Amino acid sequence: MGTYHALLFLHLFGAFLFVGGAAAAALLQLAAMRRDALEEIAVLLGAIRGAVVLLAVGAVSVFVFGVWLAEHIGYGLAEDWVFASFLLFVASILLGALGGRRDRHTRELLQRGEADLATIRLRLRNPVTLALNYGSAALVVAVLALMVWKP
Repeated sequence: MGTYHALLFLHLFGAFLFVGGAAAAALLQLAAMRRDALEEIAVLLGAIRGAVVLLAVGAVSVFVFGVWLAEHIGYGLAEDWVFASFLLFVASILLGALGGRRDRHTRELLQRGEADLATIRLRLRNPVTLALNYGSAALVVAVLALMVWKP
């Protein structure tokens, strides 16, 4: 296997980890929103931490091996679609981190026993948090589209 194939594999593997971690976090979040028991909500929100580890490892892999791959095949970061992908990728991480921070505070309230079910539900359904998380997901889809079609 040549350098190109190794870099492509590692870049794509990172993309699968990144998207898989994001999808797992989203599904756990949605499951938590549908629960009525505070203990179940706390467990589901706690499990998101594992998904975030996958997402973070994937994000680093996507970035490192993506830049290396682009340089190896001669695209460089000057190509419009590569630069746009990079900007959208960074923006998706920032939006996801902001939304995730808010969700982490909700989990911490639960773990300390400082919130009732009504408060937790309001926090889980907070429109700003949901907009940040859904916006992050939409940007990931846009990055994937740019990577596949390379306009």
